[in-house]
Amino acid sequence: MMVGHAMVAFAIATAVAGRRWSSERALAFGVVAGAFAAVPDVDMLYAVVGLAQVGLAGVWTMTDAFWDSSHLVHRAVTHSLVVGVVAAAAVAASVAGRESADAETPRSLARWSRLLAAALVAGLTAVAVAESGLLGGGVMLAFLLAGLAVGAVAARRTDLGPRELLAAALVGLLSHPFGDLFTGSPPRFLYPLDLRLLTERVVLLGDPTLNLLAVFGIELATIWLAGYVYLRATDRRVLSHVDTRAAFGAAYALAAVTMPAPTLDVSYHFVFSILAVGAVGFAPNLLRSRSVLSAEHHEAVTWALTGLTAVSVAALTYTLVYLTYPFA
Repeated sequence: MMVGHAMVAFAIATAVAGRRWSSERALAFGVVAGAFAAVPDVDMLYAVVGLAQVGLAGVWTMTDAFWDSSHLVHRAVTHSLVVGVVAAAAVAASVAGRESADAETPRSLARWSRLLAAALVAGLTAVAVAESGLLGGGVMLAFLLAGLAVGAVAARRTDLGPRELLAAALVGLLSHPFGDLFTGSPPRFLYPLDLRLLTERVVLLGDPTLNLLAVFGIELATIWLAGYVYLRATDRRVLSHVDTRAAFGAAYALAAVTMPAPTLDVSYHFVFSILAVGAVGFAPNLLRSRSVLSAEHHEAVTWALTGLTAVSVAALTYTLVYLTYPFA
């Protein structure tokens, strides 16, 4: 879901910024927001501990160990709206200090900005240690350092100032938790406060396979939204960048009758195989064909959108076969 988080933040940030800024600056703002949206999932790094504990075991044993370890901290420390606001302020303060120093403005402003950023990082880490022990504190620190790194790179590579980076961080960090409502345990939106907005994940459909397909459809929709926003910002049209090779995705319908029905609990075989369908977008020589409106095959945008279309076609045909096959 990390890709979906980044795509949602990118789409929202770019669309809003495009109303006031040039397309180039709006896209930069969106990319930075998308990067911040990926930062909360740094807590998954701890899951590597689970793999180290079981060593080279069977695939399912290693998978269970990975997810069991991730559940200790995932969607808690780094998925809080409260933490996100403070973390965004820390990023803005650190960038303000850097900007002040570069501009040779009073050193006291740069010093106080850096001190504020350090205090916010130390404070959040201390709170996490008190609430979740050393593990929680370590994850919080990794999360904050990742956010500061994104802010530092953005400050150097773009013309976004502290206020813009504060806004980008808020969009990315605060939108992320809502994307996790449909998979796994719901985030602790108000951590470290002992208040739970939700105790169970949101189930869209009663049938576990259809529920997975609905969640996967939402993921695809967020990527399509981001693609549409990008194309609109760059004055391009969707059909100009979708090759007819995307129709190969329809062949994936056979998976509905040859593979075990996937669910959110066991979905690896479905996710990995259907994403592999997207490879047709990156194989221009697979079939000599023309795009709907004769786009150039070498364009990365055409490759990406053709692959995305192929995966979308695969998901749709799979769903149709799944719904009808039991009655055939």
